[in-house]
Amino acid sequence: MKNFIIPIDFSSDSLKGLEVAVLFSKRLHVNIQMVYVQKSSEDYHPGSMEEEHKFAESRFKEIIANYENKLGNDSKLRYIIKKGKIYQEIVNQAESYNNSIIAASTHGASGFEDFFIGSNAIKIISATGKPVITIRKGNCPTDIKKIIVPIKMNVDTRQKIPWAMEVAELFGAEIHLIAISTSTNKKDLARIKAYQSQSADFIAKRKIPVVAKQLFGDSLSTLVTNYATAVNADLLVIGSNRFNGSSKPMGGYVQEILNTSPVPVLCITPGEKHVPVGFHVGSK
Repeated sequence: MKNFIIPIDFSSDSLKGLEVAVLFSKRLHVNIQMVYVQKSSEDYHPGSMEEEHKFAESRFKEIIANYENKLGNDSKLRYIIKKGKIYQEIVNQAESYNNSIIAASTHGASGFEDFFIGSNAIKIISATGKPVITIRKGNCPTDIKKIIVPIKMNVDTRQKIPWAMEVAELFGAEIHLIAISTSTNKKDLARIKAYQSQSADFIAKRKIPVVAKQLFGDSLSTLVTNYATAVNADLLVIGSNRFNGSSKPMGGYVQEILNTSPVPVLCITPGEKHVPVGFHVGSK
């Protein structure tokens, strides 16, 4: 999380991604790079690519003037203006760094709303192995003290844990491990509980406060978002349920959470982060 890539279209909503990056700058040195991909906006009509470029430069200078003094730990705020498909240029910029994370609002002008909301939100996450934080309209926290990590039945479910731990240690947060299931099958429930128990023990060894809950219902995404609301969570960490480089759409669970979560969602690609020795992600 040394380099934050922030898609910007100059709407107030798109600045939510920048606010998340600023929040992390209070805890460690980060390089923040705002990215604008040239595309006509509903709010202005430059008339040419050159005029649009000048407009973007002017707006970026205003943003830097407003946000630079909010940064901590000698963090840096820069911008770049690109041309092409929005999602692909954002992904390309993130991929140009070894340690990067994308933080983007799910609302905005210039087509960002169409791009991020619904099935299109899956597109950027599917196109990169980098972690992605999405922020719904008006849901940027001022601190991170409660992190929700859903535990499901699939083996990859525990690969989120090291990321959640990293953020928890950074902010002094507690982690809520919620085992979620729509099944009442004893074998399934035992497997999920075993994953949860192993994860809880691993977190506790790092002296990170951990809360473990079991939730059952007809909709996994509803279980997660309702719990996040009930405990006033600040961040939700989920897995993308696919391998690096896959262009196949993800399931409804991920899409529904991205569209309804009351808090920012950190989406992790299985296999993206090395799991420490002693945490047997692949064990049954």
